[in-house]
Amino acid sequence: MSIKPFLVFLFLLVTETVSAQESYRPSLFFREDWKEIPAEIPLNQNHVANANLEVHLYGLGKDSLKKSNHEKPIDDPYYIWSGLCLNNWMVSLKHASQNVDLRDFAKVKFRSKQMGLRELRITLKLKNGDWLVSDLAAGYSSDWRIWEFNLRDISWHKLDVQNIVAVGLANSPDLSSVEEIGFTDLMPGGKSKACSRLDWIEVFGKSVDR
Repeated sequence: MSIKPFLVFLFLLVTETVSAQESYRPSLFFREDWKEIPAEIPLNQNHVANANLEVHLYGLGKDSLKKSNHEKPIDDPYYIWSGLCLNNWMVSLKHASQNVDLRDFAKVKFRSKQMGLRELRITLKLKNGDWLVSDLAAGYSSDWRIWEFNLRDISWHKLDVQNIVAVGLANSPDLSSVEEIGFTDLMPGGKSKACSRLDWIEVFGKSVDR
């Protein structure tokens, strides 16, 4: 074998090996970073930057969810704020045409700032209509912090979507076709000293037909 065909063969072999090694990690399913437009109550579809996503609000406190921003500090992001919510609340995002498989190496990442006793948790709506909330959560942070969750490390609890309350452990839920991905701290707001703030969220999973 001459050197040129051998090098081509070696390149293809290495490329296939790398591709096989990387294929088990799912790619980015969606990211939402909110539009940089004036603050408004309540959060609504006009504030969603990703054209493929629909925003949905749940819970008795949903009408007080705010898309917020301040002139100072100069790097203040455009974020979701729960401080004015008088009751429990939840925000979720739904892809316009696809569900997502969140098994195996699926991840959720977000940037948040949590105050008081508010811990921000992941919520999921399954294909069968059931809602789940995660045991793992983003806790207190005096400044913005990026959190990354491996979903297979999470123990899921059933979620009462009307009242945004956990109602018991969910045994082996099927995450193969998730319709909505959201977040909540399972508590009312307490203004600036007891609230959740979410800057952006990313979901890594395999898209599936709805």
